[in-house]
Amino acid sequence: MKTTSAVASLSALAQDSRLAIFRTLVQAGSAGLSAGKISEATQIAPSSITFHMKELVFANMVKSRSEGRFVIYTANFATMRELIVFLTENCCVGANCDATQTITTQKGNGQ
Repeated sequence: MKTTSAVASLSALAQDSRLAIFRTLVQAGSAGLSAGKISEATQIAPSSITFHMKELVFANMVKSRSEGRFVIYTANFATMRELIVFLTENCCVGANCDATQTITTQKGNGQ
């Protein structure tokens, strides 16, 4: 991932509503959700969902597809993985790093 792409991804996620939307889509998996379902799950007004989805799609963090009369949104897991790799590729400068252990421990503690 190029630095400019990472900045775009991080910028898109650096807003409360967009982060909530993205996390909801990650939980939904490849099935995705319509804007209405995203609105229900996040308690964000439908008119705001459209605005935020444009930002997330532009940053390539979210993909959309048509299903009948609905647009279904899914998290772009490839971009998410690339961003994680970008952020951690030089972790601990090659030394034994417990970043994965730290993340796992924090999840187990409800953090």
